[in-house]
Amino acid sequence: MDLTIAPNPFFWNAESVRRFYAGLANAPVARVVVGELVCSKRLPFWQNEIPQAVALLQAAGKQVALTSLSLITLKRERKLTADLMDMDLPLEVNDLSALHHIPAGQPFWVGPLVNVYNEGTLRWLARRGAARICLPPELPMPAIAVLAQVAQAEGVALEVWGHGRLPLAISGRCYHARLHERAKDSCQFVCEQDPDGRDVDTLEGQQFLTVNGVQTLSQSYACMAEYVTQYQDMGVTALRLQPQSAGFHAICHDYAQLLAGELPAHALIEALNAAHPGMQFCDGYGRDGAGANWHHRTAPA
Repeated sequence: MDLTIAPNPFFWNAESVRRFYAGLANAPVARVVVGELVCSKRLPFWQNEIPQAVALLQAAGKQVALTSLSLITLKRERKLTADLMDMDLPLEVNDLSALHHIPAGQPFWVGPLVNVYNEGTLRWLARRGAARICLPPELPMPAIAVLAQVAQAEGVALEVWGHGRLPLAISGRCYHARLHERAKDSCQFVCEQDPDGRDVDTLEGQQFLTVNGVQTLSQSYACMAEYVTQYQDMGVTALRLQPQSAGFHAICHDYAQLLAGELPAHALIEALNAAHPGMQFCDGYGRDGAGANWHHRTAPA
């Protein structure tokens, strides 16, 4: 079992993107997905960093793929998706309409925003050319176990969500623009003010969600460290980590040590708590189906 880095869903400036991927070149991860996942309007601000990031990561021995947008609606977005095929890299599909641009039989990856909920869907994608599939993070453990068996039979590498705010929904409307009383077409890119998304509480002050432009995320950060042994026993081949603006490279090292058996889960979680005081964690999908719950014990049983 190894580590995959998800595409960064947030809007960072070009310099931040450059530093992030330069650091990842030295991180103990096997593969990285790059590109714009959430909003095509952001891409011109940092797209010139993509070729350099790809070159650095490949030189460091990482597999690299490009993500499709999570919601492809405009003619220019369809052209952007088609143009990704000229990059000579695997395409990670996060909107099934991207398959229109992938010739039958050409390998591709499937991201967690595609609803691979059952055996039939996984088999269909595998026979369409899917070489790697990251399951949606809300799947319960028994479902993952069944899909892992099917993935092995079909020769597909299977990933699960390991760390980061959970992707919940994509909308045609921009929450950041609306919050600042701006139209989506004149948003002035206010989402850049929130490099890890903007927290949203209920009217009663209860922590609830995080908004990131047109995307809705969980406010808490999933940390599935205590379930790694179960995933390994099921045959899951990779754990996916989602980028965040602070301390991410240390997080990669900790999870790599966890997978290698050099760091127990409780120590990883204690390290996260120490490095990110006030950060809320969740792991409910691994146990009782209520994703926002957190079951971690501060010491091993």
